[in-house]
Amino acid sequence: MYRDLEKYYLSTMYSLEFILGFTGNTIVVFGYIFCLKNWKSGNIYLFNLSLSDLLFLCTLPILVNSYSRDQWAKESTLCHSNRFLLHANLYSSILFLTAISIDRYMLITHPFRDHVLQKRRTALAVSAGIWVGVILELLPLMYFLEPLNADNNYKCLDYASSGDPVKNLIYSMFLTVFGFLIPLVIMCCFYVKMVLFLKNRSEQLSSALALEKPLALVVLAVVVFSVLFTPYHVMRNVRIASRIPALSVSACTKNIINTIYIVTRPIAFLNSAINPVFYFLMGDHFREMLMAKARQLLSRLTATCK
Repeated sequence: MYRDLEKYYLSTMYSLEFILGFTGNTIVVFGYIFCLKNWKSGNIYLFNLSLSDLLFLCTLPILVNSYSRDQWAKESTLCHSNRFLLHANLYSSILFLTAISIDRYMLITHPFRDHVLQKRRTALAVSAGIWVGVILELLPLMYFLEPLNADNNYKCLDYASSGDPVKNLIYSMFLTVFGFLIPLVIMCCFYVKMVLFLKNRSEQLSSALALEKPLALVVLAVVVFSVLFTPYHVMRNVRIASRIPALSVSACTKNIINTIYIVTRPIAFLNSAINPVFYFLMGDHFREMLMAKARQLLSRLTATCK
């Protein structure tokens, strides 16, 4: 059953994510490069987030082609690099989203950007630290990944289906705690502080309508973050644990666990297609900036045609 799920479900979901995510993130990247003149800390985090998403999205055509045809290229380097970029996007996205939550909080508490965390140098240093940290964090992944070559049928296995399950579970729990749970707690902490700050400020205003959008964005960001990433991390650890011989998990139960795990995988990476929405919602007049640039280009084309 899970073979058909990989062939039809994964290939379909990854195709949709590539189409939507690549289009949206490309617009964002070029929008920042050609339209934005005054880069702020939040823009730097969002730009790095979009680069991370684009790196991952570039791996999707290979996955779609392989899953849909059930045939994989026999170069192990290609398999390992593909899986590495996939996980690098996952954990760099989580960290950049966490950095954005901190930046959003600093923006409402220090609107004049006089805090050291709001400086561009700090944002650049934090962004570089995130990239280096994620690469170092994921280097052991190359050891755990292994291709399956049975009856000359090469298969590029995902991380939860590779290697020694006992060692894999230890490393997977490490990634879950330090790559997901701790950033989630930090994000929730700053968003709760943001909500409390906005509510306290609303008591000083005659109308709270001006605060409805910021509060809605806070709730939306936490909900999306939790819904997308939590099921994947839970099922990845369950999937690895089910492969441990000492637990004696039945073949039927393993198939059910693997099926649920497969369903959660594209959901986790759906963030790459959803993230561009936050550029319009959370960016500093990003939509207006793009529309102004589009109108400028349109007027030039119209003048040229005349």
